[in-house]
Amino acid sequence: MIGAGWAGLACAVEATRAGHRVALFDAARTTGGRARRIEGDAGIRAGPPLDNGQHILIGAYRETLALMRLVGVDPETALLRLPLSLRRPDGTGLAVPAGWPAPLDLLAGIATARGWNWRDKTTLMRSAWRWRRAGFRCAGTATVSDLCRDLTPRVMDELIDPLCVSALNTPSVRASGQVFLTVLRDALFGLPGGADLLLPRVDLGALLPDAALDWLACHDATLHLGTRVDILEPGGPGGAPWRIHDLPFDHVVLAGASWDAARLLRHSAIDAPAWIEAAESLRFEAIATVYLEGATPLAAPMLALRSSVDEPAQFVFDRTRLGGPAGRLALVVSAVDVPREILERRVLEQARKVLGQPGLRILRTIVEKRATFSCTPGLRRPAGDIDATLGACGDYVEGPYPATLEGAVRSGLTAARRISGTERQKNFISVT
Repeated sequence: MIGAGWAGLACAVEATRAGHRVALFDAARTTGGRARRIEGDAGIRAGPPLDNGQHILIGAYRETLALMRLVGVDPETALLRLPLSLRRPDGTGLAVPAGWPAPLDLLAGIATARGWNWRDKTTLMRSAWRWRRAGFRCAGTATVSDLCRDLTPRVMDELIDPLCVSALNTPSVRASGQVFLTVLRDALFGLPGGADLLLPRVDLGALLPDAALDWLACHDATLHLGTRVDILEPGGPGGAPWRIHDLPFDHVVLAGASWDAARLLRHSAIDAPAWIEAAESLRFEAIATVYLEGATPLAAPMLALRSSVDEPAQFVFDRTRLGGPAGRLALVVSAVDVPREILERRVLEQARKVLGQPGLRILRTIVEKRATFSCTPGLRRPAGDIDATLGACGDYVEGPYPATLEGAVRSGLTAARRISGTERQKNFISVT
């Protein structure tokens, strides 16, 4: 049934659970979409797999964690759970204590933030109280910078900007204030542990896609990996509304990237101009992951970095402490907009200087040029419904969350549940 991205896999599993016969088509043979495993070091040398980018999950990712458990992945084993920490290599910054109920954990983290003065802490507490009193709602045109105009430069630099770029992959001057508040509400003011960092100890394929495919195969889903779909043909045998590769289907869900979904609709001459326009109007942000080797252990599995034009990485991950090869680091640059050669040089210089490790060298740089949509105020995202028997899912589809793994999974579950009231045992498909 569904495509091999996280949204598609979530939709496929949920539709199968509802009793539908599922067929999965995906042009790629490697599952996971934009959160996938790359076998070996891509010809550089033999070795364990790389990820196409470093990902962070958080404790508030309720649906993603539930889906992992359902298909047989133990989050406690596959993920390292840590209290939220945005500490830097020099020890400054905010870290919340473990085990405290929300929002007391955040208040304690603010009160004990290293390097922050009284004004830094009080302006943040006042702003957080104001956001909560307003029900985490703001004007649709507000940016994150607009919301935070009363905060000090240190709080913006050491908390808001890192949170914003990691959650929305959009700089705070352009990022949607409403989406940011939604993320804060669920992570920092929701259930205990919602803001915990969940760092993968396994590669991204083992984190969900491999197990999901095995689960689908064991539940009689039909898998068509490495099979590209270029056109949806209306009308199939037995009155089915759709035909793909001469197979009839009663419902189709497009679970690929927004540009692929729009292309497929245009090529298939499907009358959905508003949906296509919304999908094609999305703008995108790139994310780069620079893998370095030759490192000595860091003080923590993940550290925040002071980011600037000349020092662009926002986070560094000690991959050795997360189950990877000895001496490997991953540095992440969100919303990247410089050529690869310049980026690599700047990141390497930044890492050597800030981490005090002159022997670091580049292993590989992976740039996802359209990693996420640009999450700006008032953004009009495509709906999950295209027509009665044609839907879409993906992290870009209309919803309250930014382009995250949790957003993708929730979108897939929603797409499957839209048809859960239809006649059981019908053919159901998602295409990427």
